[in-house]
Amino acid sequence: MHRRPRAVPSRSLVLSSETAPRATVSSTGGFVISARPAQEFGDNPVEVRETGHYTEEYVPSFVEKWDALIDWEKRAESEGNFFIDLLRKRGVRSVLDVATGTGFHSVRLLEAGFETVSADGSADMLAMAFENGMKHGDHILRVVQADWRWLNRDVHGEYDAIVCLGNSFTHLFSERDRRKALAEFYAMLKHDGILILDQRNYDAILDRGYSSKHTYYYCGEDVAVEPEYVDEGLCRMRYRFPDSVYHLNMFPLRKDYTRRLMSEVGFQRVETYGDFQHTYRDEQPDFFVHIAEKEYRMEDQEEGGYGGAVNTARSYYNSPDADAFYSSVWGGEDIHVGVYTGDEEPIADASRRTVEQMAEGLGLTEDSVVLDLGSGFGGSARYLADTYGCRVRALNLSEVENQRHRELNSVRGLTDRIEVVDGSFEDIPFPANSVDVVWSQDAFLHSGDRLRVLEEIRRVLKPGGRLVFTDPMAADGTSLADIQPILDRIHLDDMGSPGFYTRELTRLGFVAQQHKGAEGGFEDLREQLVTHYGRVLQETERQEAEGLGQKVSSDYLTQMKKGLTHWVEGGRARRLTWGIFRFTLA
Repeated sequence: MHRRPRAVPSRSLVLSSETAPRATVSSTGGFVISARPAQEFGDNPVEVRETGHYTEEYVPSFVEKWDALIDWEKRAESEGNFFIDLLRKRGVRSVLDVATGTGFHSVRLLEAGFETVSADGSADMLAMAFENGMKHGDHILRVVQADWRWLNRDVHGEYDAIVCLGNSFTHLFSERDRRKALAEFYAMLKHDGILILDQRNYDAILDRGYSSKHTYYYCGEDVAVEPEYVDEGLCRMRYRFPDSVYHLNMFPLRKDYTRRLMSEVGFQRVETYGDFQHTYRDEQPDFFVHIAEKEYRMEDQEEGGYGGAVNTARSYYNSPDADAFYSSVWGGEDIHVGVYTGDEEPIADASRRTVEQMAEGLGLTEDSVVLDLGSGFGGSARYLADTYGCRVRALNLSEVENQRHRELNSVRGLTDRIEVVDGSFEDIPFPANSVDVVWSQDAFLHSGDRLRVLEEIRRVLKPGGRLVFTDPMAADGTSLADIQPILDRIHLDDMGSPGFYTRELTRLGFVAQQHKGAEGGFEDLREQLVTHYGRVLQETERQEAEGLGQKVSSDYLTQMKKGLTHWVEGGRARRLTWGIFRFTLA
């Protein structure tokens, strides 16, 4: 039986016909109306960085103008049924609106038939929301004043969904408060509940300055909204009306930081939209919308589930930053370590040389079937299909990369030779003994169970089939402590090594193939790893000077350059290595 949420406000709302009322709590628990002065930020407004100060910023005169800022009709038109459809699709019935404001979303949710409880930290906002509920459809809002950090104290029950909209989460200035609030949201959700939280695109504001399409969120006319002051710890927004000016001090949340906090608090999956669009590669959105799932799902391979390290890699390579970076900097079609003939050689040329050298001696023909694991943008698959006429099954976990892969195949007229499949190499969706060659480039490091990957490869290969792959690895004998910065960067507990792969492949019945003097089935090309990551770092810095930051966030580029440096240093110190493995299944 569906349990109806209980949300019994500990304070009853007493409405008044007075203009610009202030609702304060009396000793008896009711709301009392009184006057309140204008906003106060003290002598140095940019030093006001306290979570609780927002209640003083929403003074009655500002609250009265809030609906003019939003423009309910235009907001509803631009937003459409995005949230309504999303909630219905997930079977939601009960919703807690924790950032009610003047009630726009609470009223829309009630109109759509959702059981809705409306909470906010500002009593003045709740008073206006209550009035708006009556004005827009005679809805009696169930309101409760609550601080997110102690939400379970003031609001009771469990909900199918919690919505925290209107850029409200940026009112929390300390990470402790943000974690506490997210934990309270998590606790109030049912086991399969979802949190929907939006935020401004502060990455763009911090990295490139403020711009806005002024389309989706603040639609009111004769209202100017822009930041008056910005640093990494404060975005002071100015709201200029024809007859008055107001300010809000907010913390400029970066998108990936918010996603990370959600995951660390316990949410299992976080999906991010830009201005209500799933992908937003071509332009910077004004707002991000995060949908975080509470439900813990055991990995269900029949439904294409991903787990652990694989899911982390999928989220990373599906991100707009990664997509833009790898296509612009890493080599275009080939996004793996290259084999260089000189330190200044173009990355794309060296990356293609890796493909050519790996293909040597495989004996590919038009009858051959190649399985490319972790195929990325498909450069290797197109080279093999075009050069040898073979058929290629390209398995890759990033839907974003796979879409680009399919588009490039179509342009090259290779759609009939290459099958692009969404999936994980930890559970290969092909029959046993069905492929002649398994091929992979720099992908296995992303697995949390590399032995399982090798077992799957043995299963799908025909007897006598060939395995050729590369992987960035720890050098044999390297301790985890020595490569911890790398592991932290790629969110892994460990890495493979030449000894690990050679030992386990031999145990599984593979036989090492000799190639140009390389012994034991492994051609050690450590120096190429150092050269490649150094070249990618140089290219990143060159393109950054020419405007790469217009396509890739500053935070992403900073972390990427730091990570590339770790790879170069690790390679030079002989703690990391890379090379080509060649084995045959006996």
